[in-house]
Amino acid sequence: MPRHNFRPLQGRIEYLEIESTALQDNLLDDPHRRQTAIYLPAGYDATSDDYPLFLDLAGFTGSGLKHLAWQAFGESLPQRVDRLTSHDDMGPVILVLPDCFTSLGGNQYVNSIAMGRWEDYLLQEVVPLVEQRYRVRSGPGHRAVFGRSSGGYGALIQGMRHGEHWGAVACHSGDMNFDILYRSDLPRTLDVLARHERSVERFLTHLESEPKLTGNDTHALMILAMAASYAPEADAPRGVRLPVDLWTCALDDRRWRRWLEHDPLTLIEQPSVQDSLRRLSGLFIDCGSYDQYAIHYGTRALARRLDALGIKHTHEEFADNHSGVEYRLDRSLPFLYRAVG
Repeated sequence: MPRHNFRPLQGRIEYLEIESTALQDNLLDDPHRRQTAIYLPAGYDATSDDYPLFLDLAGFTGSGLKHLAWQAFGESLPQRVDRLTSHDDMGPVILVLPDCFTSLGGNQYVNSIAMGRWEDYLLQEVVPLVEQRYRVRSGPGHRAVFGRSSGGYGALIQGMRHGEHWGAVACHSGDMNFDILYRSDLPRTLDVLARHERSVERFLTHLESEPKLTGNDTHALMILAMAASYAPEADAPRGVRLPVDLWTCALDDRRWRRWLEHDPLTLIEQPSVQDSLRRLSGLFIDCGSYDQYAIHYGTRALARRLDALGIKHTHEEFADNHSGVEYRLDRSLPFLYRAVG
């Protein structure tokens, strides 16, 4: 049984309200005024020290705000950072926990006319405002971004596309190898839509009147969110159109190619992405060896390709699945600190 962390927070939490330009006019009609939590380390007010910036990206159905919460037989993310700091596994940091939840259940942290320009929001609005308000060490070499699942994917995308803005990246069980990860969910999503006249709009309207989501509903919603993230279409309901025929599930090659353009296994073949990753001082990638979404196969393939390209990284595989693996942050957070501290 994991040990419960009874220790109270040693630092303090503040909140920023961000009136975002990047998130305006999204097709989901989600709010563009967003809250970001900031965890300031113990001693922040008593010293004039500067600190590295650590940006936390939550997984699907999550939020940075959720990572502040009490955990049974566990700890909140700030408690974890406190513990690792007190044990000298890492030094103090300014921890940034943005709320990036959407009405489709989560976020892949890429720019989308449907979901909003989340990639720009993080880089052009969240990070600059935190650096303006708080004593963050200057320069991208003192910034780290990390996350798990969809958050791990978002962190990896930051490194692949914007390595000049970051010192280090940690991707835990991040989405990759879309042919394995998403293809099998497409027919199951159609089965759910079939109960709503195969209409995305009718399905989403139905969910808004329900007191809770079933497991099948949640998985279907997740696939719709992927369509809205990777291949949004302005004339589709809320920007969502699936890359398959809704009756036969035959793949629409053109639309599926738009999804694959966001797959890390596709992106890694771009010279600009390789150059971006080479800018990093640290790249950490891991996944459980029996991840129920089969992400470990994509992670292995990416690590093999990084090896072949001579891109320095740390790849670890551990005996667990996709769920409840926040304990892996005990590996990545000290790694990130060594890279950017």
